[in-house]
Amino acid sequence: MAQVHGERTEKLQFNFPPAEFAATAMKRFGEFTKAQTEQLSNLQETNRQWLERVQAEASLASELISKLTAARSIPDAMSVYQEWGSRRLEMMAEDIKHLMDNTQKFMQTSAQLIANGWQ
Repeated sequence: MAQVHGERTEKLQFNFPPAEFAATAMKRFGEFTKAQTEQLSNLQETNRQWLERVQAEASLASELISKLTAARSIPDAMSVYQEWGSRRLEMMAEDIKHLMDNTQKFMQTSAQLIANGWQ
């Protein structure tokens, strides 16, 4: 033990050689970096999907307005609304699937990040 200004301090001792420590540290850093890269890739993919979704929504709304403008009768307009509503429901189901898939991906990569950071 070494003493500093009358206080007791203990020397740090490694239980394994420095080369093994460096190898273990580099392995963990590599795993952490891989998980971060995967998380970033997931974020980029999610952003791309939602941007496409917003564009599809705008296209659907534009199509609705065009078809309503061209409708010559109330039954024609009702048919346009029914078609729009059906497509809208399909899109909402797709949104829910994407949201669940994305959430699962984020949870998995977040768990990897946490596990690699705390080991």
